[in-house]
Amino acid sequence: MTTPIDLATRLYAAFAAHDPAGLAALLHPDFTGRVSTGMPFSLGGEIDSPEKMLLTVWGGAAAHFETTPLPDEFVVAGEDRVIAFGYYRGSSRATGKPYSAAFVHDITVRDDKVVGLIQITDTQCWHDALVAS
Repeated sequence: MTTPIDLATRLYAAFAAHDPAGLAALLHPDFTGRVSTGMPFSLGGEIDSPEKMLLTVWGGAAAHFETTPLPDEFVVAGEDRVIAFGYYRGSSRATGKPYSAAFVHDITVRDDKVVGLIQITDTQCWHDALVAS
C-alpha cells in the first residue's frame, strides 16, 4: 500500500517534471479540490473533477507561469492525509518576473490516488509577478 507521503512525493515529482500524464495518473476519478480564492486568472475556487484540476487550474497556471511547487515538509494527518508545506517558485511568462509563494496543501488519498487537495497560497505573490517592473 502506498502511504500518503509516498503519493505526495510522486505528485510533486510529476509537477517538477512538468508531466501532465503523470499528474493525471495520480488523481482519483472522484477527485475534488479547493484552490485559494484570489488566484490570478480566476484559477481559484471549488474543483469538482480531476479533469477540471488538470486543465483549468494546473493547465491555466502553466499557461501564465513557469512554476513548480516545492515541498519543504510533510506532516502526516491520518492514515489517508498528509499536509505539505512549501513554496511555489517560478516566474510569470508575460513579464519574466520571478516569484516565490508559500503554500500549504492538504492532500487526501484513497485507493492509492489523490482524491482531494486543498491549496492555500499567498495569492499576492502570483499577482505581483504579473506586474512589469
